[in-house]
Parts: sequence; structure tokens; C-alpha cells
Amino acid sequence: MQYDYDLVIIGGGPSGINCGISAHRAGLDYCILEQGVLANSIYHFPSQMTFFSTSLNLEIGGIPFISHTDKPTRKEALEYYRRIIQSYEIKLHYGTCVNAMQRSGEGTYTIETTKGVYSARSVIIATGFYGKPRMLNIPGETLPKVKHYYDEAHPYIGRKIVVIGAANSACDVALETWQKGADVTMVVRGNQLNERVKYWILPNIQNRIDEGSIKCYFNSSVAEITEETITIQTADESVILQNDYVLAMTGYTPDYTLLNNLQIGIGDDEYQTPIYNQDTYESTLPNVYLTGVVNGGLKTNRFFIENTRDQAEVIIEEIRQRMSTPKI
Repeated sequence: MQYDYDLVIIGGGPSGINCGISAHRAGLDYCILEQGVLANSIYHFPSQMTFFSTSLNLEIGGIPFISHTDKPTRKEALEYYRRIIQSYEIKLHYGTCVNAMQRSGEGTYTIETTKGVYSARSVIIATGFYGKPRMLNIPGETLPKVKHYYDEAHPYIGRKIVVIGAANSACDVALETWQKGADVTMVVRGNQLNERVKYWILPNIQNRIDEGSIKCYFNSSVAEITEETITIQTADESVILQNDYVLAMTGYTPDYTLLNNLQIGIGDDEYQTPIYNQDTYESTLPNVYLTGVVNGGLKTNRFFIENTRDQAEVIIEEIRQRMSTPKI
């Protein structure tokens, strides 16, 4: 099938929805392409997760976000974004994976997807980073017992689990599963937990490690995973443990395969930062814009909802002005 729009937005998370709101208000003919469900990244957060940011800082489009406490939950965030898309009748095409994009001689873009071909004069890429976990690249990583996403503690009650990582997600998962009755071991590459762990979490997890309730191997890495064991390489020796599950909380990256397929220019810096105009957010391709967390490349803690939500209005105004300018 062929679909024609003024604007196609790739990514149905908060940044993409924010652009949809601005496009709706500007009267543009647009749609949002989402490979999964509404706010797919947030949907895959742990079911009992609470945001570090306040609901005020998570608001988009100037639409109030009312939560029961100062720090909203995953459930409240999903409900907030659901009400937004229904109230504004945001045009979201779910289950639509983007494969490639080409520019025609007339200056429009042809976007190939699993649901058909879309064409648009302008494109916004708001794909975030949560869709691609950082892989360990070790034997056994593809076993069903290895999880790169965490949902809830219930499946791990009474089981021997290894949590890989030292940042917020790893510490949250280690504590929650331990509190529910799991036998928890952590594997940390450095000599200490990440200094950016939430201030109310760090003392708790450190105390559990110090008292031996949660075992932890510092200066270590996982070398191999089998159906029943895990091999940990420490600074001094190789340790083999009986193991039921491995929760690899090693972080996530932007989908560089997609960015390359879309022909987006990537910098040669250590964070592989996408190249874009700092004022208009236009990429190396004319009329193709980048917004949200994806702009930080591998430095995924650089951008959040609260410090990128003004980008939508800037981008949509740039698109609107260009559309009103006659072609020469």
C-alpha cells in the first residue's frame, strides 16, 4: 500500500507523540510509525517502576500530567500518553517497522516499512534507544534464561539469579528480586557500583552487599552461560556457579542499523553521536530531523523527556515555514 503525508514521524514514544501534537496543532497531514505498541519503551519498563523525574517534568505538549505522588509510575505514564493520543486523535500506525528510506528527485522521501510504502516531504526520527540492549557477546547469551529486559520479581522467587551491571537498573533489579526471595549474585565490571545510582537506592544495595545478603563480584565479567551454570571471570580466577536466570542489565543503545538504513550521518566521536543542526535539529539529510534521546548516541544519559520536549515545536515550525516557501 502507498501512503502520502506532509510529515512522517518514526517512533511512537514521548518524543514522537510530542511531535505529533505539534504537527496536529500546525494542521500538517502527518502520521507516526511505531514498530511496537504505544510508548513501546515505557511499556517494557519494569511493571512496578517509578520514574526519577516528577510528573511535571514528564509533561509534553503543555498537557498536564496528574499523578498520585510526585514521582509517577509506569502505569500512570502509559495512561497519560494513552489519553493524549485519544484526545488529539494522534495518527499512530502500530506494528510498523521501518526498513529503509530513499529521497526522490522531487525532494520527497520514500519510506519502506513492513506495512507498506510511505512518502513525505519531511521526516522526524524519534526512535529513542531502549529497543536495542547492549549485548554481552558471550557463549550462551541467546539461551532463554538470559533476559535483557526485566518485568517483575515473581518468576525469580526461590531461584538462583545473576544480575549483570552496576547502574540503576541492575541495583533496582537485584534489590527487588532479593526482597521477593531470590538468591541474588551481582557481577560488576568495575571496582564499585555506579556513582549515579539513585541516592535512596545506593545505601540499601551497598548494605545488602556488605552484609552478604546479595553476593557481588567486582572487577569481574561473565565469560560463559549454560543451561544450569554461569562462569564468572574475576581478577584472580574463574568461578562457576549454579544458576537459573541471568538478568543482563547492561544498558541499551540507539538502533544504528536503522539509522544507517535511513542514511543518517553519524559522527566519529566515541559516542557515535548522530550529526544534526543544533538549532533546527535537521540531520545530514534535508528535511529529516532528529529529536529526543537518539540525539545523544551512545551517551544515553545525556537527553531525557524534560530536556528535549521543546524540540518538537522548533522542528514543526521549521517544517511549516519550509512548506509555505514556494519551490524554486
